[in-house]
Amino acid sequence: MLAAEHVGWFLEHAFLIPIVPAIAFALILFFGKRMPMKGSEIGIASMVVSLVLAIGTTYQWIHRTETSVEPVIRKVVWWQAGGVQFSFGQHIDGLAVVMLLLVAFISTLVQIYSLEYLRGDRRYTHFFAALTLFSAGMLMMVLAENMVQLILGWEIMGLCSFMLIGHWWEEEANSRAALKAFWTVRVGDIGLMVGTGVIFFGANAYAQAHGSNGFSIAGINEWAMKDTGASHTLLLWGCVALFIACIGKSGQFPLHTWLPDAMAGPTPVSSLLHSSTMVVAGVFLVARLYPLFHTGLDINVAGQHFNLIAVIGGITIVIAAALAFVQTDIKKVLAYSTVSQLGYMMMGLGVGAWTPAVFHIFTHAFFKCCLFLCAGSVAHSGSHHSFEMKQDMGGLWRRMPITAACWILSTAALCGVPFFSGFFSKDEIIDNAHNNGYTVFWIIGLVGAFMTTAYMTRATYLTFFGTARGAAAGEHHDEAHDMAHDPAHDPARVPAMAMAHADPADHDGADAHDAHNSHAGPHESPALITVPLMILAFFAVVAGYLNAAPFHIEKFTEWFASEKREPFPELAHATFKWINTLPSIVLVAAGFAVSLFICRGLYSATAFALKGLTKRSAAMRAGYLFLVNKYYLDDLYENVIARGVAYPISAAAYWVNQNVIDRTVNEVGVGARKTGLWVYRNIDQRVVDGAVNGSGAAAQGAGSALRPIQSGKVNQYGALLFGAAAIGALVLVIVNT
Repeated sequence: MLAAEHVGWFLEHAFLIPIVPAIAFALILFFGKRMPMKGSEIGIASMVVSLVLAIGTTYQWIHRTETSVEPVIRKVVWWQAGGVQFSFGQHIDGLAVVMLLLVAFISTLVQIYSLEYLRGDRRYTHFFAALTLFSAGMLMMVLAENMVQLILGWEIMGLCSFMLIGHWWEEEANSRAALKAFWTVRVGDIGLMVGTGVIFFGANAYAQAHGSNGFSIAGINEWAMKDTGASHTLLLWGCVALFIACIGKSGQFPLHTWLPDAMAGPTPVSSLLHSSTMVVAGVFLVARLYPLFHTGLDINVAGQHFNLIAVIGGITIVIAAALAFVQTDIKKVLAYSTVSQLGYMMMGLGVGAWTPAVFHIFTHAFFKCCLFLCAGSVAHSGSHHSFEMKQDMGGLWRRMPITAACWILSTAALCGVPFFSGFFSKDEIIDNAHNNGYTVFWIIGLVGAFMTTAYMTRATYLTFFGTARGAAAGEHHDEAHDMAHDPAHDPARVPAMAMAHADPADHDGADAHDAHNSHAGPHESPALITVPLMILAFFAVVAGYLNAAPFHIEKFTEWFASEKREPFPELAHATFKWINTLPSIVLVAAGFAVSLFICRGLYSATAFALKGLTKRSAAMRAGYLFLVNKYYLDDLYENVIARGVAYPISAAAYWVNQNVIDRTVNEVGVGARKTGLWVYRNIDQRVVDGAVNGSGAAAQGAGSALRPIQSGKVNQYGALLFGAAAIGALVLVIVNT
């Protein structure tokens, strides 16, 4: 451990924050099923401990900022090769502190929510084990002192997302979604490996000269900002490779296609994955290595009003928001909303709005987590485990007032309604894009604000207002109907099927749980679900006031912004003026009014001019199908690219197998057979058997020759003895003469 000044126990021991849930993961696996709550108590306890440690770390960091904003870096060298040290440690600064607090807090609430939501699930223990390790992976990545440690946390999340998305792997759609998420993100992860290697070889010499190495995050950032001799080509391509990883992990265009399919996992997984872990990892990486990206991609440089990060973020905002309009599954609406909001974060980083982008990570986590958990609450208690808004929802606000209120508050925050948290973060991104000369992206941000309000108004109307339909109207479906809905069903949704494939001992209470939810009709969810919703909704409203520029409150900037220390690029910031927010406020109001008007016309029994428009107009039908088929990107990836790569490779592999491997094996077999026959004929038959047979024949001949001697006649034996004695005497006479 490197020696350093005393900075407070929590700051010095922040490395314990990811270690506690990592240990809990092992404990749940080995002892979870023997515990009274099947291991869930271990997971929740570990996240509560991590949350307490994160709160203590945040408290001490805030006090530290009064005198110093330098990061608290600690590390232990566990391997050294060729002068390069591989270490495990912590890099605590404002960005890390806010993410540690956020992840621990959200993870704790999600695990509490899961107690009720996953009650009776066949893999209940394994779910909590994977969920706990998932949080540990994100916490480890956030805390990482070097790129090797960051990659470890990054890949742990990738593995856990595969397990959690495919939690109900018996259904093919779920297992396909898990594989799709895993392999799509792996495509991006190649960029992480390549980019880390490129940057390492560029930064290592400078970093070693300053007491670090090319894997150190602090060393990389310092090299990028201060080493004027660094090759811009190396910086550029290193940043491009790293950003490809960010595109895959954070669901940016064009690698966003896995994220909506990830809704196949249980709703708590969707909530955690889309709010504070996994998908924000790519945004975090750009923010963590921002000096590197700023230098390599020419961000916020005079005369440069386009860069890769801003372009990808801007495209993602619009294409994801457009896809949200044609979804009938409430979770997929929220999934595309997440993709769009991640686009805002990336665009913010691309236009030089570092603090607003990071602040949007913070505010977005609360209202997006709340929205997903509200969707789970509706499916759990209001729509008979269905997520279909058009078929099984509508008019639920009377039956589920707490869920409806939390949803509406979080939606207002997401849309950027003034004085809700999203307004203070998202509008700052839009305003800074305009202030820094990125006019195109300012317009994209405004268009995205209109689209966000419009599709969320549609989802709100279909779910909580209008006429109750299907399960929301009290209609009970059979199992076949349930299975016809989105494959991302909840565990209690098809209990009979689940029971048929598992040991009944794994389902204590599942029958009673399903009976309660299947026959009671739409009603409010239990406290284990609604209490986390209310907590999250509260923060969805008030979290923005940590950095409320209209009221001259900038605590988030004061405590957590990395822009106050070196090495960090100097960024221009827009001065808040209400006049600058008017376009956004007007468009948000317009999105609400237009969407509400259209929804009331389309989803009511009265005649409306827009009804059946996609059937009457070929152009509208083509546009609708273009969106429904998700821009045909899945067809491009699966039927063109994957098939274009996989089929030739498989054909080549088959040819090699048949003509090289099998032919070689066959020829070896034929050669061995011929060799065996030759050995049999010449060695075995002629040499070995010949020698054995010859010795037998010689023995037989000798025996035949000696047989007459063994006649049994005494006189003959006597004659032989006398003859032998005579010959012996003659020999003695001759010898002695």
